Amino acid sequence: MPPKPYLDRRRAAAAARWELRDEVVVIGAGDLLGKPGRGDQKYPFHVHPEYFYLADRLRPGSVLAFDPAEGWTDFVPEVTEDERVWEGAVPADPGPGEAPHAELDGWLSARSGRPLAVLGAPPAGVEADEELTERLRGLLSMVRRPKDDEELARMRAAVRATEAGYAALRPLIRPGVTERALQVELEAAFFRAGADATAYGTIVGSGPNAAVLHFEPGARALRAGELLLIDAGAEVGGYVADVSRTYPVDGRFTPEQQALYDVVLAAEEASIARCRAGTEVRDLHLAAAVDLTRGLVELGLLRGDPESLVEQEAHSLFFPHGIGHLVGLGVRDAAGGVPGRKPSEHPALKKLRTDLPLEPGMAITIEPGIYFIPALLDDPARRERHRDQVDWDRVERLRDFGGIRIEDDVLVTAGDPEILTAGIPKR
Repeated sequence: MPPKPYLDRRRAAAAARWELRDEVVVIGAGDLLGKPGRGDQKYPFHVHPEYFYLADRLRPGSVLAFDPAEGWTDFVPEVTEDERVWEGAVPADPGPGEAPHAELDGWLSARSGRPLAVLGAPPAGVEADEELTERLRGLLSMVRRPKDDEELARMRAAVRATEAGYAALRPLIRPGVTERALQVELEAAFFRAGADATAYGTIVGSGPNAAVLHFEPGARALRAGELLLIDAGAEVGGYVADVSRTYPVDGRFTPEQQALYDVVLAAEEASIARCRAGTEVRDLHLAAAVDLTRGLVELGLLRGDPESLVEQEAHSLFFPHGIGHLVGLGVRDAAGGVPGRKPSEHPALKKLRTDLPLEPGMAITIEPGIYFIPALLDDPARRERHRDQVDWDRVERLRDFGGIRIEDDVLVTAGDPEILTAGIPKR
């Protein structure tokens, strides 16, 4: 494989951030996993993102190694006869910086006794220095978070395929069509527009199913008067789009649906406007929680001061997830926080999986929502804790309402944020 300038830049950035002297690193791509009881069938291979970021290769079993005194070597398994027969794989001579996988053991033996970090999918039989591994993983995540030009080009291609899918889907939404039928047409349009895969399991939930955060579409037919929540995206070259839209099944919101939709849309627009360099994700989440809570207070579903209600976690009855996550190389890209920083003790931030300041080049999803989830609303402890803060009679009437989520992918810049998925209508 000829050298790729963007890989040279990424590897140089990782090495500079690590500042290694005697320590060495191996980064595993991962291996194929057989399906139990299915003979020689395998699950689809998903390369570990830490390896892919630095190698841009999908070969199972590959291991990228780094010695600060000698540089990088990608140990790649040779193509087997079975692969040539069953899969049509074509052998290739090792390129610059590549070596046969069989030479990895010798590389490791020659460095025996030196501290070893193991990133990616750990190769079998390789013992890691756990403290060193976690430190280097955190530093590599910091390198990976701002997207380079190659990454953004692939993300934009994934967005274009996703736009095509949503454009094909919207005219098909009507009473009587099933969730599964919509999934099929949506994903087919992704592939026709150049997608390599779906970014994650497509979510198509109608009526009460729209309140299930990761709902798997089934045979349920859409009904007039209901909401339909779609959360889906395409993948191109390992990079993804992640988009949610909520539509009225028969083309027009009821007044109550419209009022709640407007609360979510306003919260999303305000959150996107806050996506500026230096903004803390924890502050984004808290502001969105207050915005949604204020809307619910104005609609009479909650009672009290919005900020106080968020402190008491009343908002989590209706908004039980974070405002967003980093996206790019996969749908959860280089998550985590600032190395060494303690998690916030604010009660509304307990479930936050991304806790760091935004930087130019980062891409983040913004996805506020309001849901009526029986598993939360029927919990006796929650009902007792929030008995005076919630209009429970009205909530009971809305238990089959489902949910509303609006999600876009936002690129942080040195100035105004760029909505990568702005081409997918919300109305």
